[in-house]
Amino acid sequence: MEFAFYIAGLISILATLRVITHTNPVHALLYLIVSLIGFSVVFFSLGAYFAGALEIIVYAGAIMVLFVFVVMMLNLGKSVVEQERKWLQPRFWIGPAILSLVLLIVLVYAISSVTHGEINGEIIGAKEVGISLFGPYILAVELASVLLLSGLIVAYHIGRDQSHDDLVENEKVGEPK
Repeated sequence: MEFAFYIAGLISILATLRVITHTNPVHALLYLIVSLIGFSVVFFSLGAYFAGALEIIVYAGAIMVLFVFVVMMLNLGKSVVEQERKWLQPRFWIGPAILSLVLLIVLVYAISSVTHGEINGEIIGAKEVGISLFGPYILAVELASVLLLSGLIVAYHIGRDQSHDDLVENEKVGEPK
């Protein structure tokens, strides 16, 4: 299982780098799916079968279908590819890279400071996770769903085709009253 852990981790890292550096949004989403499946294999290799299954069902399945739907709905063309190439210049990603490095250092420090006695390795089933999510955290789960829905609506309004709206507006102006 250790071999599967390292290979899946390496594939996830490489696929995530391709997500960040790819200019075509559909190809970037496909690499993101590969990355998420790699993460699920990491969970399976660690013995967290429920988390691995959730990773595939929720993230690689449902959320990625939503992302593909949004990209298709926005109808991104060649102008977006040029904009992505401009954004991939080092002056745009040096700041986020430094912040990510600081977060990585904090994460490594936090993981290394955990003593082995604090994690007892209990097996938690799907029922306990559901009761925990939809019990005391129901408000947070519902707020997250509203936030995702509002993000989808904003993405639609930002990315919709303005020429179609102008055409409809011109047709209304030419109608007899």
